[in-house]
Amino acid sequence: MLMRWVAGITWLPAIGVLALIGTVQAQPCVGDCDEDGQVGVNELITGVNMALGLVTGSACAAFLPDAEATQPTVADLISGVNNALNGCPVTASTAGIVFNAEANRLHAYRAAPGFPRQTVIPSDNDAPGEGRDINGQICFTRGPRGELRFIAGEDTGQGASHLTAGWGLFELEGEFPTFTWRQLNEFIPTYQPADDEAENYGCGFLSDGRLVTTDVGNQAGGAGTGQLIMWFPPLDGVNGARYCKLDIGIATAQQIAVDEQDRIYVASARTTGASPGGVARYSGPFPTSDFPADGCGRIDPTGAPLVSEGRITKELFIRADGNITNPGGIVLIPGGDFYIASVLNGVIAEYDSAGVFKRRVLSPPRPGLPTATGNPLGLGLGSDGTLYFADIGLQLGSGGGIGPGRNLGKVRRIRFVEGQPQPPEIMDESLNFPDGIGILELPIPTPTPIPMEDRTRRPTATLRPS
Repeated sequence: MLMRWVAGITWLPAIGVLALIGTVQAQPCVGDCDEDGQVGVNELITGVNMALGLVTGSACAAFLPDAEATQPTVADLISGVNNALNGCPVTASTAGIVFNAEANRLHAYRAAPGFPRQTVIPSDNDAPGEGRDINGQICFTRGPRGELRFIAGEDTGQGASHLTAGWGLFELEGEFPTFTWRQLNEFIPTYQPADDEAENYGCGFLSDGRLVTTDVGNQAGGAGTGQLIMWFPPLDGVNGARYCKLDIGIATAQQIAVDEQDRIYVASARTTGASPGGVARYSGPFPTSDFPADGCGRIDPTGAPLVSEGRITKELFIRADGNITNPGGIVLIPGGDFYIASVLNGVIAEYDSAGVFKRRVLSPPRPGLPTATGNPLGLGLGSDGTLYFADIGLQLGSGGGIGPGRNLGKVRRIRFVEGQPQPPEIMDESLNFPDGIGILELPIPTPTPIPMEDRTRRPTATLRPS
């Protein structure tokens, strides 16, 4: 990861956070009568009453793991008590897991009191040859047979020139705290010439499985050289995947969101003469392959395929303003509204489906650094309405620059009571540079890819041997 002090607007390449907020459990949780992922005192009382014969087995099927039983056993009651104390068993298809890449390590947290943690993927520095340097927004999908997979920034061994910065395709198996993973592929595009080294960041999936990613480009100054790239299935082939660039002039490109109409939203953290800061919206028809006949008829300055002129529409959907001075994180709210994070002034603002400001859900008690309520960049929204954000912990440097302080990062969440945001809670602290969020809502469908013709064209990405 590139880590630097910058004057004015700050940027640090993303280290991903993923909040897994699921809706389907792969194994029963004894005592969880209402299937909310936890066992309460009232549910334990129900189990005892069932064992005493005071109520029937229909009162709580979760206390009858044996389908033939009519009353819970002592062992069942003990399991219920343990689940009340320790939380329900969690798998890759259950609720309450938060993934956070910190110092290139991927951690998993239980979203429960104490937030217990597993290091799922160690960094390459921690486990040379076995670990991976994980960063950026993390996005989940399904493989062709329903496998749980995710995309994340992966730039192990990129070196000083960052030539192999890209995205990895991973498969996740098991349950907390013994998740296992394996890497299936890696996607490395060409990057626009810039004053800064190449840095991966955003990701998102269209409904048919096409992948979109952003790379940052120039981070804190200079021309906008960030890119929005579309990758075409199959993603688990060899030597990366074929791609077409949709935009090559974004000023500090950051998080991606995709709506139900497959429109793509990209946060841009700063303004240049040709690229205003804010949130851009891209509408199709998007290319269906990297071939000219399928909408990718141009070549960019690096020799890579670029979307045909006039094929797609780009509009400034939300302009940077006094609330979001430098937008980074963006998530869609069910119903069409948005939460957008602004890292420098410590604000998370809500905008309606037309891009009109509604309110702030996070605002610092006073201006200036350090910010008591955090410096949010990446965002994620759970199905229960909980808003997660990565606080990168900005501070003033001795030379007057602004940057993330060592061991000052935090993962936080905002819960809502009767629609009103509560003060942010700290899930973890003393972190180094956490700044990206991605949300998985389960179950997620297996995409039905659009048909792709087997055409021969220049290689568009490379797979670095691991």
